[in-house]
Amino acid sequence: MNELGIPVIILAVALLLLIMMLGAMGVRRHQLRRALGTFDASISTTSGKWMMGVCRYTETELEFLRWLSVTPVPRNRFVRTALQINGWREAEPDERTRIQPGAVVVSLSDGGEPILLAMDYGSYTGLRSWVEAGPVAGVGTWR
Repeated sequence: MNELGIPVIILAVALLLLIMMLGAMGVRRHQLRRALGTFDASISTTSGKWMMGVCRYTETELEFLRWLSVTPVPRNRFVRTALQINGWREAEPDERTRIQPGAVVVSLSDGGEPILLAMDYGSYTGLRSWVEAGPVAGVGTWR
C-alpha cells in the first residue's frame, strides 16, 4: 500500500462514522417527534444558556431529552407532583436568537428549584393541563 492509502482509509472511516452518528440522531429525533406526548422545547441551564430539545410526558414525570444526542436517557426529569407553573412571558430580545421562533418562556419550579422552559403557546397550554390534571398529592388534597 502506498503512503497515501492509510490516511485516506482513516479519513473515510471517520467520515463514515460521522455520517452514521448524524443518521442515528436523525432517526432518534424522528421517533421522538412521532410519539404522543412530546413537544419541542428549550431549557435554560443554570449558567443562563439555552439548550434545545424535546420534552416528553410520562405518567409521573416530564422528561427533557437533548436534541443533539443519541442517548434515550433524558437529560432532566421533573416529577409531576412537584412541578408548579409560575407563569409565562414573551421571550426577551436576547433570548429570541437562542430559542425556537414564536416561543413563550414558561417559569416553573420543581420542588423550589426554578426552571425556564421555552415552547410554543399550544405546548404551554398542554403542559398546564397535564400539571393541573395530576394525581392526588396527598390525603384529601387535589393537585
